[in-house]
Amino acid sequence: MRQALETRQVGRALETLPALAGVLPGGGVRAGASYAVEGSTALVMALLAGPSAAGAWSGVVGMPAFGAEAAAGFGVDLDRLVLVPEPGREWLGVVATLVDALTVVVAAPPSTVSAAEASRLEARIRRRGAVLITVGRSWPRCEARLRVGENSWDGLGSGHGHLVARRVTVTVTGRGTAARPHRTRLWLPDPAGRVRSAEPVRQYDEGWRHEVAS
Repeated sequence: MRQALETRQVGRALETLPALAGVLPGGGVRAGASYAVEGSTALVMALLAGPSAAGAWSGVVGMPAFGAEAAAGFGVDLDRLVLVPEPGREWLGVVATLVDALTVVVAAPPSTVSAAEASRLEARIRRRGAVLITVGRSWPRCEARLRVGENSWDGLGSGHGHLVARRVTVTVTGRGTAARPHRTRLWLPDPAGRVRSAEPVRQYDEGWRHEVAS
């Protein structure tokens, strides 16, 4: 099993899906940092996909409904994925143990997390050069918080068909210069199963500017 990154690599960006590089502060998830995701397991999977495809080990704690098949569809390497669906009351200890061994750990904390608990775990994350992605609103402090709001599905006709693609709006708030909310539209996924931008693409043709949907 691959160990977490060394301390001297804290702060460097890990591999990230291209569509998410423009969403995250600094262009990607960074070693030694924590992130929070609200409203979308698919976005969690997309965040895992970049480091996982590059060879990183990852873990998911406290998410019994986490779908391995869906995660593989986003690009997560299941051979390097550790699942702990029911950590019970020892969730903090389980997460801390995985942080020591894995590069990226996803955790769904209990409804309340004390500032002291968060501080101790984040100190461990920085020391190990790991990445923590929490799910929900209970985590009190993080490098960036990503919230999925508006979403629409494509694929259904007049009472028939299959849902094949989803467009979402992701609002990101961070620390320091990234504190101002930033909104981005994404395909999560597009009709081909990929994660990509859903923002209008500006095209230039013989001096005339027009915009078309990507």
